[in-house]
Amino acid sequence: QVQLAESGGGLVQAGGSLRLSCAASRRTFSRYVGWFRQAPGKEREFVAAISWSGESTFYANSVKGRFTISRDNAENTVYLQMNSLKPEDTAVYYCAVTRDYTATSPARYDYWGQGTQVTVSS
Repeated sequence: QVQLAESGGGLVQAGGSLRLSCAASRRTFSRYVGWFRQAPGKEREFVAAISWSGESTFYANSVKGRFTISRDNAENTVYLQMNSLKPEDTAVYYCAVTRDYTATSPARYDYWGQGTQVTVSS
């Protein structure tokens, strides 16, 4: 079974930066690796995704121009560079993998990590 582990969360001031990492226990053979986030009392929402081919990336409108997703296939690791952070970015961030052709829906993802907390102060 695939196991995913997120790291890199923490507390930052508005306008600051964080880089999240998602490490897989083995090669997943998945089409996309995605990042999602969930704030208290809210539904889990899509943040960004990347294909292992390296040709496709997707971003939620709320993070375009601020977040960048990248991958290191040799190490089975995906990164999320978060710049210009805002208080509304505060949430638990999860990575996940899917073999589906749709990259933005959490319902299409098969395996999930335990999450890492990101808190942005104002």
